[in-house]
Amino acid sequence: MTPQKKEVIIPVGGAKPLAPYSPGIKLNGQLVYTSGQVGIDPSTGKLAEGGVVEQAKFVMENLKKVIEAGGAGMDTIIKTTVFLTDMADYGPVNEVYGQYFSENPPARSAVAVVGLPIGALVEIEAVAFVKEE
Repeated sequence: MTPQKKEVIIPVGGAKPLAPYSPGIKLNGQLVYTSGQVGIDPSTGKLAEGGVVEQAKFVMENLKKVIEAGGAGMDTIIKTTVFLTDMADYGPVNEVYGQYFSENPPARSAVAVVGLPIGALVEIEAVAFVKEE
């Protein structure tokens, strides 16, 4: 059996974790798993103001930073899960999300939840494969 290697990913300039978790994990140098990203502005450490669209923009940028710090790319994401506190926000979040996946989007689930950390309206997690060099 091949030994498993787990590497913690902490992106430079990324949003700081809100609890004891890693922003991302690289497994065996092949897969990157992200923690759920919320719309925190890394420059302030606070939730983005302006509603779900502004939060979604920061969510996607924060997700991108973790993915890229792990050696993967937005084009190598194979699965995402979107958590929304209100399914009425599905359309606006989808507009932002779609800007990052214009071709060959990953598999995705969208789930309505009762609440998210720090009052966030949207949270997204992802799994990606590491690009071969």
